[in-house]
Formats: sequence, structure tokens, C-alpha cells
Amino acid sequence: MQIKLSLGVKSDLKKIKQKDLKLAGRIEKQLTLFAQYPKHPSLRTHKLSGKVENRWSISITKSIRMAYLVIQAENDRDPYAYFVAIGTHDQVYRDKK
Repeated sequence: MQIKLSLGVKSDLKKIKQKDLKLAGRIEKQLTLFAQYPKHPSLRTHKLSGKVENRWSISITKSIRMAYLVIQAENDRDPYAYFVAIGTHDQVYRDKK
């Protein structure tokens, strides 16, 4: 599955790379795996519910998650994952509307 990152996620990833190279490497590894096998068991991919029911989530580490939307563009045959949040469970699963 193709991956696109929101500006907020790009900014967060830049900060993470400056502070924690190990976590940055783990994020890169998990996103690469997601691009190849979106439902790989180690990602613990699942659909969210409640106020963020239109989002999905993958696990980066035991405590870090990334939330995304599945986008089906009119001119593309295949949908893509648009990552909109990275952080702890509480940070990622709250509705930012």
C-alpha cells in the first residue's frame, strides 16, 4: 500500500530523528513493513472506533502508535494510507477536530 504523511506527522518524525535515532529506525522499519504487508501481525493493524472511527492504527512500539486514513483518490485504482498522527495511545486516539 502506498503511504503518504501529513505535514504534522512529517514534523513529528523530524523531531523524533533528532532526539531518538532508535525510535526513528523502528518507525522506518514498521512503515516499510506496512507498505508491503499492511496487516502483518507485528503491526497490530486495527480500525479505531468512537470519535475517530474513520481512522486505522498501527503499532510502532509497545507504547507508540501511528493513525492513518485510507484514501481512495478518484483517479487512482488503489487506495493509499494517509498517516495523520504519531504518539502514545492517548495522543493518537483522541479526536483533533
